[in-house]
Amino acid sequence: MPRPPVHGTPAGPTTLLVIAKEPVPGRVKTRLEPACTAQEAADLAAAALADTLEAVLAAPARRRVLVLSGVPGPWLPERGFEVVAQADGGLDERLAAAFAACSGPTLLIGMDTPQVTPAVLWPALAEDAWQDADAWFGPAEDGGFWALGMSDPDPRLLRGVPMSTDRTGAIQRERLVRAGLRVRDLPVLVDADTPAAAARVARAAPAGRFAAAWRRRVGDA
Repeated sequence: MPRPPVHGTPAGPTTLLVIAKEPVPGRVKTRLEPACTAQEAADLAAAALADTLEAVLAAPARRRVLVLSGVPGPWLPERGFEVVAQADGGLDERLAAAFAACSGPTLLIGMDTPQVTPAVLWPALAEDAWQDADAWFGPAEDGGFWALGMSDPDPRLLRGVPMSTDRTGAIQRERLVRAGLRVRDLPVLVDADTPAAAARVARAAPAGRFAAAWRRRVGDA
């Protein structure tokens, strides 16, 4: 498979969605407390989101859409993203609504894996990404998932999936398989949701904003 582009913000066949929450103290990264204060946790979330958006901006995509709960802040690049509000309801409903607003190949990622790079995303974004796949799935080490893509978005495949459990990823992937989709997998990534996981993510991507924020606030654990 060809190597991913290194420079610029190239076009590709796939819409890239980032689902995110405005980094407000007390509303984000609460599992990092008490190792962090609520403000420090929010600062880490903002750094994670900025790293994620930077990676998405450098990856090939037809559209780049931030599906946001809250309002944009300084972590949002000046250009390159459409911003739309998240729907109401549980996370499964919000993810389903994000896909329902898209047509054609679409890949959704979250804001909890700031170690993501264009190279990690490349298999699901290349020109031939959908020739042998109807869906792409990025499992998270904690049992969830960090990425989900469908060539023909079907929100019904997300509704009712129990979120934030150690079986969420397995259940979601099985939904895709049972629907008859050819599923290909992206690498397993670690969500930076706990102090131990955050330290691992910071070590995995030491040059990023998240790593700098982690070192600055809680040390390199």
